[in-house]
Amino acid sequence: MAEKIIMMTEQRADTDRAPAIPAQLETPTGLLSDRLARPLHDLRISVTDRCNFRCVYCMPKAVFDNNYQYLPHTSLLSFEEITRLARLFVDHGVEKLRITGGEPLLRKNIERLIGMLAELKTISGKPLDLTLTTNASLLARKAQSLKDAGLQRVTVSLDALDNDTFRRMNDVDFSVDDVLKGIDVAHQVGLGPIKINMVVKGGMNDQEIVPMARHFRGSPYILRFIEYMDVGASNGWKLDEVIPSAEVVRRISAEMPLQPVAANYTGETASRWRYADGSGEIGVISSVTQAFCADCTRARLSTEGKLYTCLFATSGHDLRALLRAGRSDAEISSALAQLWRARGDRYSELRTSQTEAFKRERSANKVEMSYIGG
Repeated sequence: MAEKIIMMTEQRADTDRAPAIPAQLETPTGLLSDRLARPLHDLRISVTDRCNFRCVYCMPKAVFDNNYQYLPHTSLLSFEEITRLARLFVDHGVEKLRITGGEPLLRKNIERLIGMLAELKTISGKPLDLTLTTNASLLARKAQSLKDAGLQRVTVSLDALDNDTFRRMNDVDFSVDDVLKGIDVAHQVGLGPIKINMVVKGGMNDQEIVPMARHFRGSPYILRFIEYMDVGASNGWKLDEVIPSAEVVRRISAEMPLQPVAANYTGETASRWRYADGSGEIGVISSVTQAFCADCTRARLSTEGKLYTCLFATSGHDLRALLRAGRSDAEISSALAQLWRARGDRYSELRTSQTEAFKRERSANKVEMSYIGG
């Protein structure tokens, strides 16, 4: 399995080319749309390919072992490069930046990057929605400095309340209590509203669905359940390990009745449900059983500066090459516009209609979640 991942990394290096610069440069209007009329609204920025967890659905220890070759520091985008690209994306209409990893809090001096990004404004002059996804292992220690730097809120990954189950999921013997402490400290310093993401893998942690809902009901936190996804090739994904969101809602509602709630905005990934007694809400992200490609407004920037226009992409576009070749803002901005206008990705919608051979080929070549973030 490890050899397979190394081959994928080599293939990315060979096939992910720098995008072409259009002959006619353009001034961004903030109204960029792709071939399916989807605007560019969200940018997810991976700041490291490293993580201190070995979650079975993302970075399993059998692949990401002590011999795994991570990117050298010189390959990573600098904070200045990240900020420059983020500003160009904002010019095209991006209003939300999410910092991801790997585990983003492992990136040295991450607060400095947060401070740089917090200075950016949307095309209408408003502050960006600046957020970060973390496993919370370092959150209690860093929450105040992140808030002071300008971070608005965090999303925390927590896949079980039972310590034995959680330790099997993260595979590094990290305890639930330390995650809960990080969540509480983040709430105390004002990094909210905090969302808590639980990836549900059948046969491993689905017995934790109701206990998680019970624990966070009535709290200031929004719990979201994510269907186990076929991202990358390292996690050995099988369809029969997916617990559909409808089943998640059914299990919770049997004990704590739920009512559907309208989306906050077009393109929101989570379907919202409110407890009938008014004690809060949950979300379910149905990335396998109910594709939301039609409203997807997200672009993803990898740790080494490659642009991916779909979470399930098999190739990216090397923006770092443009940066380090000395291309101007106008040139890079025009290249971004050309890429987004050509975007027609809708992998999740096509998943069920394609042949098994097609799905096997895509599964073997999809980029890893740990490389571009979730």
